[in-house]
Amino acid sequence: MAQSKKILFLVSSMQGGGAERVAALLCNYWAEAGHDIVLMPTFSGRGECLYPLDEKVRLEYLADRVGSTSKARWNGFRRLLALRHVMQEFRPDAVVSFLTHVNVAALIAATGLPFPVVVSERTNPALFQLSRFWALGRRLLYRRARSVVVQTSLVREWVEANCPGARIDVIPNPVVFPLPAGEPRISPATAVGGDHSVLLAVGRLGPEKGFDSLLDAFQGAAAENPGWNLVILGEGPERAALEQQVIDLGLSGRAHLPGRVGNLGDWYDRADLYALSSHFEGFPNTLVEAMAYGVPPVSMDCATGPVDIITPGKDGLLVAPETGTPGLEKALSTLMGDPVLRKSLATEAIDVRERFAIERVARQWSGVIGLEVE
Repeated sequence: MAQSKKILFLVSSMQGGGAERVAALLCNYWAEAGHDIVLMPTFSGRGECLYPLDEKVRLEYLADRVGSTSKARWNGFRRLLALRHVMQEFRPDAVVSFLTHVNVAALIAATGLPFPVVVSERTNPALFQLSRFWALGRRLLYRRARSVVVQTSLVREWVEANCPGARIDVIPNPVVFPLPAGEPRISPATAVGGDHSVLLAVGRLGPEKGFDSLLDAFQGAAAENPGWNLVILGEGPERAALEQQVIDLGLSGRAHLPGRVGNLGDWYDRADLYALSSHFEGFPNTLVEAMAYGVPPVSMDCATGPVDIITPGKDGLLVAPETGTPGLEKALSTLMGDPVLRKSLATEAIDVRERFAIERVARQWSGVIGLEVE
């Protein structure tokens, strides 16, 4: 057995999101392999953990060390000091950090300490405007990291151009099949009956996910495919607007927003088709998860991620962004009306179980952070 190592894993929070899901998967994998793992959310508001964790993973909140959940600037300085003390106390063999703000804070806190820091961008940074402080911090500090891990070659190019001197590794997100179930557990039967086909979408109900466009596209496709219902899982600030849109489009009873669920696997099992309508992504976990369950996908070819996952016409369909809602509607209607094509795509889609297997992805991460790779 490989020698046990100490890993301090830093995330903003564990309250939902793709980065947090990957953090939980990696921590669980390394803990099961016998490593000593501390998972630390750094968000000042503390929050709670919504993802299943191995009992051997120690979940500690930085806010508890600070003794305050204030977002004031002075409290930010206290969090940096507290994080530095955590590093000195735990003495990790490696620090792993997800998301830009946490990455910069981790590199500042580790200044002068002998602990290697691996940071990771989890979205497409070209599409996000940071304040001058965080943008300058990323540009100047990423060269100190042992590695900057990104999920796609397109993001690698951006980091190379904007963070001079940074060492970069490209590692995709892992997929676990079957998915572990958490709370809340909501049966798909609460939304759709057994006699309906299901078009499924999953994500935060925010403008970046393009669910308003998906509803518009579904309205057109649904007219020709009366046996189909749309289910959008998730919560977020756009809920009220999306619910009103369902009414305005005359889709009441055919488009459903059940909220966030912990038993996603049951919903993938129930789905006949998956839609990703995002304007941008980092590396869409839900797309890979749906494919792992044999759900054929239709995805906007947004930057970044879908083109690294789907081979068009083989295991899914990609929609050119310039075709907009009409392009999405056409692709959805094509698959909704062609069960033979759906079956063919589904048969190939499950190959993601091997391509993005947690064992394969964790081995790549293990090599980057300095764990022994068997």
